[in-house]
Amino acid sequence: MGCLNSKTAHLHSPDDPSAFPDANKPDPANGDDVDQECQVTAFKEFGLNELRRATNEFSTNYIVSESGEKAPNVVYKGKLENNRLVAIKRFSKQSWPDAKQFMAEAAGVGKVRHKRLVNLLGCCAEGDERLLVAEYMPNDTLSKHLFHWDKQPLPWEMRVRVAYHVAQALDHCSMENRKIYHDLNAYRILFDEEGDPRLSSFGLMKNSRDGKSYSTNLAYTPPEFLRTGRIIAESVIYSYGTVLLDLLSGKHIPPSHAIDLIRGKNALLLMDSSLEGQYANDDATKLVELASKCLQFEARERPDIKFLLTAVAPLQKQKEVASHVLMGLNKNTTVLPTMLSPLGKACARMDLTAVHDILLKTGYKDEEGAENELSFQEWTQQVQDILNTKKFGDIAFRDKDFKNAIEYYSKLVVMMSVPSATVFARRAFSYLMNEQAELALRDAMQAQVCIPDWPTAFYLQALALSKLGMETDAQDMLNDGAAFEAKRSNSWRG
Repeated sequence: MGCLNSKTAHLHSPDDPSAFPDANKPDPANGDDVDQECQVTAFKEFGLNELRRATNEFSTNYIVSESGEKAPNVVYKGKLENNRLVAIKRFSKQSWPDAKQFMAEAAGVGKVRHKRLVNLLGCCAEGDERLLVAEYMPNDTLSKHLFHWDKQPLPWEMRVRVAYHVAQALDHCSMENRKIYHDLNAYRILFDEEGDPRLSSFGLMKNSRDGKSYSTNLAYTPPEFLRTGRIIAESVIYSYGTVLLDLLSGKHIPPSHAIDLIRGKNALLLMDSSLEGQYANDDATKLVELASKCLQFEARERPDIKFLLTAVAPLQKQKEVASHVLMGLNKNTTVLPTMLSPLGKACARMDLTAVHDILLKTGYKDEEGAENELSFQEWTQQVQDILNTKKFGDIAFRDKDFKNAIEYYSKLVVMMSVPSATVFARRAFSYLMNEQAELALRDAMQAQVCIPDWPTAFYLQALALSKLGMETDAQDMLNDGAAFEAKRSNSWRG
């Protein structure tokens, strides 16, 4: 629970700006861009060593891909230095011999951002290595929920939602002039922390320079691929039809067999028996007919993506119900500790105005007389300089001139023989107000070193961790702060 046991204890001293790891969060102060719709960091180039560390040297224990793709095109789960989980796809050495060509292709895919996509965060091309880095989806693939479920089959309403969300993703890709999606199947559709289905961005990237690879069983590939070895925009519609078959049946059914059933007026024989009573026959029939249109042998006879969106949208009947509820997933919700001071509550709400007011009112009283000790030594010039620097820093902090506050408090940290927890706390807050959450976290940790059981230090760490997107760690810090608050309260009562 203390600083030394904190998950952030590996971070460096607040006065060592040379060793800050790249946070995979946007920092507007550093010119980072962020997609406003999906709040994703701008596409970037990762270092190979960073991705090696993230995957424990590409350990087989970190492999998560169930796509059926034969190695060496493998997907790993990785954890970056800022604790962010990512999915990392590693290509074969022969796939992309030209590093520049790979980088250009990856950067093009990286520009396509949408809330229905598993967005691409970056890539790496060092030596023979070619890697893509994407958001990590914690709730498995559609394949897992359809074919290998443990607790309950995927309900009808969720299957319709999958069909609609995937159509939305494909429509956005098409509008972004990315009409080719390679090998659309149930392994390419994943579920995020909310249980919402998203389409993997990996499918927007060719598996190799020539783009000829197609990894699923040939019984499921578009007819034109079998003829020419190439796919076209209409091939994606055919593959969407095979996904609809998966959703309807809960099984892998070859399209040719499905078409025979549909032509024989036995469409409902396709239906997953576990869905009985969950859908209207008319709705099921409409989805079967849509699948049939997508699976036409001639590419020109298949519908376009706008038609698919229009056809699937009315079949959604429970749009107000959250996906994680429909799927029976346990969603991690943040529960605030019962004993939070006004400062703790303000940090939990990320109410920076209230935090500033409370820090001002509290002043230096938690430092137990350090200020008075200095006042008795004013006859030395050195101490007078310290007092003046502190005064100017406090004035800047009071007036919300946070850049100057940082400057004065930084001088003070160097000048004082005994560090002040309050100075570190105030500088931490000033860094937060300047969009420098990494530096704020380090100062809040340093304040904890000065006063190990100081709730303020824990609450400010929680605030900085929230700004860095590390919500679980932030919640831990709020709990720790509340625990020390309760301990203090009990000791005062005693």
